[in-house]
Amino acid sequence: MTSSPSLAFRIGLGYDSHRLGESGPLRVGGVEIPGDFHAIGHSDADVLLHAVTDALMGAIAGPDIGRLFPDDAEVNRDRDSRDFVVEALRRVQAAGYQINNLDAVILAQKPKMAPHIDSMRETLAEMLQTSVEQVGLKAKTGEGVDAVGRSEAIAARVVVMLHRR
Repeated sequence: MTSSPSLAFRIGLGYDSHRLGESGPLRVGGVEIPGDFHAIGHSDADVLLHAVTDALMGAIAGPDIGRLFPDDAEVNRDRDSRDFVVEALRRVQAAGYQINNLDAVILAQKPKMAPHIDSMRETLAEMLQTSVEQVGLKAKTGEGVDAVGRSEAIAARVVVMLHRR
């Protein structure tokens, strides 16, 4: 693995964004959100899980999601993004680390994320084999600014801290 065994802690940062199309549902954090939007992407376009994958891989200095799961590979068309997180976590564990905590922000004007935050945290905790208390999650609107604020896009930012097992 690419990580150094001498490091007790490692931090990873992940980011992703997707254009939004009409008609739903929208999948965010492994949760189906009913409404008038869906994310446009090669896989299921789960913006939060993509950012989680990149944060995990970044923490161990591994390849990003695009190199692990290329968007021009037919096998990844409409693929469940949970697969990406599972593989990233497998690599984190193989490198000798486990999750200390994860914190994330979803950037979306619409639909409202607040009613789904608890379900997303529970889903993430289960996927990451950790407790809900180790998963922080918030949602922010774009306040009418840029593509997020005009409901043309959705984005997510994630930071994760790992500790050596």
